[in-house]
Amino acid sequence: MSVLAARPTKSSFRWVICGMLFLATVIAYVDRGILGFIERDLERTIGFTTVEYGYMTGAFQLAYAGGFLIAGKLTDQLGIRKAFAIAIVLWSFAAIGPGLATSVPTLVIAMFILGIGESANFPACIKTVAEWFPKRERALATGLFNSGANIGNMVVPAIVPIAIALFTWRGAFVVGGSLGLVWLVFWLWLYRKPEEHPSVSPQELGLIQSDPPEKVHGVIPWLNLFGRRETWAYAFGKLLCDPVWWFWTFWLPGYFQRTFHLTLGKSSAPIMVVYAACSVGSIYGGWISGFLLKRGKTLNYARKTAMLICALAVLPVLYAPYAHNLWVVVGLVGLAGAAHQGFSANVFTLTSDLFPKSAVGSVVGIGAMTGAVTGFTAQLVTGHIVKVSYLPCFIYAGSAYLAALAIIQLLSPKLEPAKLD
Repeated sequence: MSVLAARPTKSSFRWVICGMLFLATVIAYVDRGILGFIERDLERTIGFTTVEYGYMTGAFQLAYAGGFLIAGKLTDQLGIRKAFAIAIVLWSFAAIGPGLATSVPTLVIAMFILGIGESANFPACIKTVAEWFPKRERALATGLFNSGANIGNMVVPAIVPIAIALFTWRGAFVVGGSLGLVWLVFWLWLYRKPEEHPSVSPQELGLIQSDPPEKVHGVIPWLNLFGRRETWAYAFGKLLCDPVWWFWTFWLPGYFQRTFHLTLGKSSAPIMVVYAACSVGSIYGGWISGFLLKRGKTLNYARKTAMLICALAVLPVLYAPYAHNLWVVVGLVGLAGAAHQGFSANVFTLTSDLFPKSAVGSVVGIGAMTGAVTGFTAQLVTGHIVKVSYLPCFIYAGSAYLAALAIIQLLSPKLEPAKLD
């Protein structure tokens, strides 16, 4: 029986694929988030300063930056199924590495290897969305899988204290690293291209392929992509805003514990509330632009209006360093994190708005690399800054998004597809 003959009459299998991307993102953030959550306890166990902790998170960011560039290109060349499988094997074993560490240098090495493996997640996820969703659904699909970052950060404070109680802190890293290998079994079983997948109905395939056919491009050289204003419109969105997310990921638990004198267990609830808010923002940030597109607005208007709403919603976090009530700070940071995720869902979607599918992985890699480079720099600097005050970090967190949107408008005022010939 042919694939076409075996297809069902109705299906929504693209959302199953989106669910797999969501789970991969959850696992990635669990694996990287364990270190940040138990940082204060590891300070006493292994012995390190906030500056040395910055070296550990900076090592992750440095590897993440270099890995993005390679991972994006390999995703375009090898295809999504194979590239994702290779990456998750690497990062799953790397995620176990911190559990074997005995000193600051070994923790730095473990986090560096983890950064290399996890760098493939977003290029592969964005390229998968471009293959499986029409443009009017891509921001929502991106927001849904990107909300996995928040769920991952919520899962960490929920399961890590239990894992530590059962297996010690070393065992917690082993538990986190094993999750990716379970995911891989289902990925290899489920994933095919839409036109090859027997679970995709002709009706759903027609929806997936409903956008006007794009011009077929062969392998597009990196230098051609680096020279495009559209590449840098996306890249500046990452370059300016990614350091904020890494600040929340790696430094927020310690901020709550230090500022409000919370123990490891008592810091779980505030962190979970913040990332629950972030999940809502990720989904609704993507939904806003999709809603506007369905109402007949242009792609340019829909994406940038959604980003403007999110950029304005971040501004109240500027008050957070002056608030002395834990739950006021949780609310302000939760709103800022939600707005960040909504902004990011639309920034990620710019790659498939502006470039053909054959170049999406490479462009995501280039832009994400720039965000990871600034994130790496920020990690090293943050370790010194927070010894004095968290205030500069919150000032940057509140102002980065309007600056990013202004640069995106300058570089791509109409969000017209890049001319690559």
